[in-house]
Amino acid sequence: MRDLAGPLKLIVTLWLAAASAIHLYFGGFGFPEPITLRAFHLLVFVPPLFLLYPARPGRSPERRPSLADWLWVIAAAAPHAWVMWHWAEVSDRMEYVDPFGWEMMVLAVLAIVTLLEATRRAVEVGLAWMIVISVAYMAFGHYIPGLLNSRPFSAAEILEASWLVPTAGGVYGPLTGIVATTIAVFIVFGAFMQGSGTGRLFTNLGAAAAGRYTGGPAKVAVVTSGLFGTMSGSSVSNVITTGAMTIPLMIRIGYRPVVAAGIESASSVGGALMPPVMGAAAFVLAEITGIPYGEIVVAAAIGAVLYYFAILAAVHFEAKKAGMAPMALRDIPAWREVAQDAHLVIPIAVLVWLMMDRWSGNYAAFCATLAMVGIAALRRRSRMGWRQVLESLTNAGLTMAPLAVSIAGAGIVVSALTATGLVVALGGIIKDLAGGNFALLLILLAITVLVLGMGIPTTPSYIIAAAIGVPQILDLGSKALGFSQAELLLPAHLFIFYFAVLADASPPVAAAAFAAAAIARASPLMASMHATRLGIAGFTVGFAFLYDPGIMLRGSLLDILVATGIQLGALTAICAAYAGFLLAPMGPPLRLLLGAAGLFAAFYHGVPDAVRLAIALGVPGVMALAQRIRLPRPVRP
Repeated sequence: MRDLAGPLKLIVTLWLAAASAIHLYFGGFGFPEPITLRAFHLLVFVPPLFLLYPARPGRSPERRPSLADWLWVIAAAAPHAWVMWHWAEVSDRMEYVDPFGWEMMVLAVLAIVTLLEATRRAVEVGLAWMIVISVAYMAFGHYIPGLLNSRPFSAAEILEASWLVPTAGGVYGPLTGIVATTIAVFIVFGAFMQGSGTGRLFTNLGAAAAGRYTGGPAKVAVVTSGLFGTMSGSSVSNVITTGAMTIPLMIRIGYRPVVAAGIESASSVGGALMPPVMGAAAFVLAEITGIPYGEIVVAAAIGAVLYYFAILAAVHFEAKKAGMAPMALRDIPAWREVAQDAHLVIPIAVLVWLMMDRWSGNYAAFCATLAMVGIAALRRRSRMGWRQVLESLTNAGLTMAPLAVSIAGAGIVVSALTATGLVVALGGIIKDLAGGNFALLLILLAITVLVLGMGIPTTPSYIIAAAIGVPQILDLGSKALGFSQAELLLPAHLFIFYFAVLADASPPVAAAAFAAAAIARASPLMASMHATRLGIAGFTVGFAFLYDPGIMLRGSLLDILVATGIQLGALTAICAAYAGFLLAPMGPPLRLLLGAAGLFAAFYHGVPDAVRLAIALGVPGVMALAQRIRLPRPVRP
């Protein structure tokens, strides 16, 4: 991103801050007409990307935009400004019935091309290519024989479907509406959390809680990354924020750089799974399913805790095996220092309370943001002056702008999938490959989501995969599991959501692992492999959502305890087996036995849950007892 200077920097700063403030205002006092809001959202966030991101890093000017960049700005603003000016006409027109004239076709081309270029510059080249392929498929899909054949589309139909079908998809579709409403206000809330010093609270809390134990810096990385995830929901920003501190500390006490990068990236990726915010994709999930966000938070709570439990367990076993020391006492903040920022938890509690009370997400985030400013003013160290408020609003705008184009791009892909029937075709291919085997279907869908995640950010990856996979899970799952499709709706979406999140840390292309590897000066591929095995709980919990509904706090108390106990025991066994340490070092035979027991309990559902629980808790329990007996007793003075 460019480091702008002079008057232009001030103009862009004020522009982004004003855009964020307006979105916050809408969240509290109501939104304009949907098409007007979506056009305004893209008008204020797409053009600045051409000023902030050079066309070719290293070749384009780094401190100022070029003439070509200014032309891109004008081209990007034109279609959205036109829609705002003609909002009544656009709202009243009948999609695919009313004429789509040459003027609208030109504006549609401008909207799509500028969106592609902004995506290429500020988000991912892979997503830009997926948008291109989707539009090309609409144009040429009728030439493809067999299952992937589609009907012919005229140029006007392609452009209208990609740009101006607010009820179904495209640039102004419902996905852009979700970002412009709920997600935007939550991003502002997260920026104010950081501006008020809540990040300092999380860092100090993580160090005070975990720093005194074996492998302290690694455990601090796990705890703080999970807490930071409640603010940003972005794995890469979590890595950059916390990794700059924790990765050097981990390397200093003995972790290999590649392992330190893996720990940080796995921990940062999990931030998007951690309630109460959970990242942008979770809000899209709520909008698509129509399930209240508070219900989603409750259903995802145990899974998020299990994810971080597994990372902490893996870190603990490896630190014990290597005999690593805790953090130096001088680096561990006193609890009284943590307590000085404890008041900053109140706005988070306000947010959770309002959402549990079924207030809309945007209104809850609006109230929590105002509460953050007011509560932060209670102490000098957290008080936000006008500079901090301006900086928080600007940071929110810098986060929202790339997200706006990525979601609008995902809208084009979804529009192409639905208009051509490709979503049905791809679902049919996966279903045929599964051959009626529900477990195989889930494995194929998990692989599909992980592959999508190689070049696409979490939220659009989830959106596209959910469109393809959820109908298949509901159809086959209702027969295989004996649940109704309504009961499987949330588990199916959470399954897709978890693997979309994990894709950020899975090889061969993993954005979070690559960022962590850059800090650690380690191999990105090896860092992503370590992140994947450290995030094993994401895989086990993803499947458990469908097979063990107790993990979502569904069923009786016994069902919940059994499902949670199976996961706890299985994850402990798997992590200990990989590290080769439980209470003492283990040889290959015991590691294989322990790992097999953990994998069996976590993934095999052909035996009663009581048997799985007995294996998950019994095998590591017996092994720990045997090691305990063999451990040398301390000599008393």
